[in-house]
Amino acid sequence: MEKALFGAGCFWGVEQFFRQVPGVVESVSGYAGGHVDHPTYKQVCSDSTGHAEVVEVTFDPAKVTYARLVDLFFQMHDPTQLNRQGPDFGTQYRSAIFTNSPEQERIAKEELEKAKASGRYKRPIVTVIEPAKTFWPAEDYHQRYFEKNGGSCHISYADLAQQ
Repeated sequence: MEKALFGAGCFWGVEQFFRQVPGVVESVSGYAGGHVDHPTYKQVCSDSTGHAEVVEVTFDPAKVTYARLVDLFFQMHDPTQLNRQGPDFGTQYRSAIFTNSPEQERIAKEELEKAKASGRYKRPIVTVIEPAKTFWPAEDYHQRYFEKNGGSCHISYADLAQQ
């Protein structure tokens, strides 16, 4: 199993989206990219910790490639919005890929270039790619949020995960 770390706005929909991708065995909401140990949701929302809301995706590379996950990441949210997705705004909602290895960094940058060249986006892509630091799981009430509570969010490609 391998892990991937993506920030694409509010983590509830991102987590739910990746759970639907064949080959993904786990998807956990949390925080990454900041400078505070064990951040809380309240701290992250204060925009003072430097963290982004992210989803840690555990996947079987024999069933789904990291490149495919990155491609889906670019398609499932708007990577041209700086520090926001849908109605949510602030640096905690930035579009980000946190890489766990030089190989993931290489692949993420290749997929970024493909997305830029695709003609799909009218504005420049603002997604940041940086090495992963510590991933902090979010509080329990954030895990599988839509599964437990219903609702929807900015993710508009629900059937994309099954392709």
